[in-house]
Amino acid sequence: MAVEFVGIDPNTDRDHCPTVWADTEAQEILFQGWKPSPETQAECEATSPANGPVPDDEAIIRLPARMIPKIREACDAVERAQLR
Repeated sequence: MAVEFVGIDPNTDRDHCPTVWADTEAQEILFQGWKPSPETQAECEATSPANGPVPDDEAIIRLPARMIPKIREACDAVERAQLR
């Protein structure tokens, strides 16, 4: 596995740390974020084109918009790895 740390929430208190990594080998982006409230979870599931609730091996997470630059950086890392 080739997981690269990309970034952490710039406003982190080091106890609650939305984080993003790039797995360049698997061509995936990994996120650590907050769990949504039950109401938000239900709303996401109700508006999804998928069939039924989120499967047990998947999750909806929340990330602050201030993480967008780090998410873009992770996307770039995965794309660069594709070109190698």
